[in-house]
Amino acid sequence: MADLKMPEINYVIMAGNLTKDPMYRSTTNGTPVVNFTIASNRKFKDSGNQWQEDVCFVGIVAWNKLAESCRDRLRKGSAILVDGELQSRTWRADDGSCRSIVEIKARRIQFLNRKVKNGEGECVCDDDSGVFIDEDAVQDFTEDTFDKFLTSEESALLNNKKI
Repeated sequence: MADLKMPEINYVIMAGNLTKDPMYRSTTNGTPVVNFTIASNRKFKDSGNQWQEDVCFVGIVAWNKLAESCRDRLRKGSAILVDGELQSRTWRADDGSCRSIVEIKARRIQFLNRKVKNGEGECVCDDDSGVFIDEDAVQDFTEDTFDKFLTSEESALLNNKKI
């Protein structure tokens, strides 16, 4: 039998919302790193034709400039689209047990929350960051979501409407 070489593909794309604020720190040599977890929901019909929801919690790690952007722009509840690769790591816990985790090492992160520019051209995010936005005073508004790609059925599901 011929020797087959498996392709080396490790690529992940996932969308979700942060479960809590990102944890930002620097390594001993000063490299910025941020860790956070997102919840990604999957809706499906069960055997009784009733809509159900399954939630998948996934850890994300970002480094360098991407880590700094996450620190500055993300809060609990922020919506993101992340692409990267799966990585696993193992460590010894305080109790001596061996722990391991599989997480996404982010290459790119798209911030999906609405962005609004105020009169001075500064970007103000409309998320759970505590920023109040007076939409009547807004001069430039950009919708930064993937809603335009949803089918009418998916849109109704997200808005909890009956089809």
